[in-house]
Amino acid sequence: MTAVRDYSAPGPAPAVFANRAEAEAYVASVCFKHGPPRYVGVEMEWTVHHRDDPAGQLDAATLASALGDHAPPTLVPDSPQRPLPSGTPLTVEPGGQVEISTPPSTSLSELLTVVADDVSALTDLLAAAGLVLGERGADPHRPPHRVLQVPRYAAMEHAFAPLGPEGITMMCSTAGLQVCLDLGERVDLHARWAAVHALGPVLIALFANSPGVGGRRPEWASARMRALYGTDPVRTRPAAVSADPAGSWARRVLDTPVIVLRRPGGSWIPPRSFTFAEWIDGAFDRRPTNDDLDYHLSTMFPPVRPRGYLEVRYLDTPRPGDWITPVALMTALFSCPSVVDEVLDATERATGRWLTAARHGLSDTRVAEAAHRVVEVGCRALGSTGLPSDQTSVIAEELHRALAEPSGGVRP
Repeated sequence: MTAVRDYSAPGPAPAVFANRAEAEAYVASVCFKHGPPRYVGVEMEWTVHHRDDPAGQLDAATLASALGDHAPPTLVPDSPQRPLPSGTPLTVEPGGQVEISTPPSTSLSELLTVVADDVSALTDLLAAAGLVLGERGADPHRPPHRVLQVPRYAAMEHAFAPLGPEGITMMCSTAGLQVCLDLGERVDLHARWAAVHALGPVLIALFANSPGVGGRRPEWASARMRALYGTDPVRTRPAAVSADPAGSWARRVLDTPVIVLRRPGGSWIPPRSFTFAEWIDGAFDRRPTNDDLDYHLSTMFPPVRPRGYLEVRYLDTPRPGDWITPVALMTALFSCPSVVDEVLDATERATGRWLTAARHGLSDTRVAEAAHRVVEVGCRALGSTGLPSDQTSVIAEELHRALAEPSGGVRP
């Protein structure tokens, strides 16, 4: 999720949209940028627990004290938000989950070093206060509880509550590993877009690490993904895999209700329900700008979110030390067009089985078959990642070990 920006902060005057077509063109231009695929980045979240009482509720004051000058303004308004050793600022999610988001890198080896250094620094910060990082993609101990009291998250909670408990659960009790990849050249966009979605069910199952959340749904391999799906389908279901992904995504964004309306004062809850397209047509007392549309985009939570690059959001946060394998695999699978073609072939029978994979993991025959083929493709492509051979051998072993688990990455 995107951190709250200061509504009153000065800046250049944003452009006002005259009509829907202008807004759709803007979405397509900012969300789908083309060029040679060079960069990879990682974003990783964790729930935070008291070391001696994992089921004990976390409060804002305790977390703020632990993070000190690294705390974000959403937690401590006057914090300098001093970055971690890599230069990455820490952010905090609504339920007190902590997140690191690395700068993109052209070297996977360097990226892994940066992430490892940041994880180590964050672990030490929390340890000094008797806190630890969670080891699951969803909090198995506590019911959802919002730690951050800011207008954005109050508005989101208000919007999701009528649909059931999944929204507050997604906001406050889940944690994901996100891998960020370039969209690639325009000629390769359709294949890369299709492949990253086709891989979703397979990699959800392979790396599932959230058997239950807050005492609910212990039978799910990825209860985190179940919570995401049930939050608000119009903004959380997978994007369309079509001949025109940019156009399809832009239309969906414009037809999605606005749930956070930034304005002076303590409430950002819209006065009534309207889509962004209806806002352009006069549904509110001022016309929306590109800045408003940027913010609206930050309230879209599909498993793959286009942000000028591919933000892959469907992986559960793994156990400590296990994050290298999924990052390396994802990088390898998108290393060149021929490997992407192999991915599409390997995943054909499992395409679209998002909830099946989240519920049953690798116990689903079609998903398991696809997972074995994807691992074969990925292991062959690991040599293109620039990682040393001894490290790729360890990663290959970890991948085959995950295949042996009936629910993917879930282990006792």
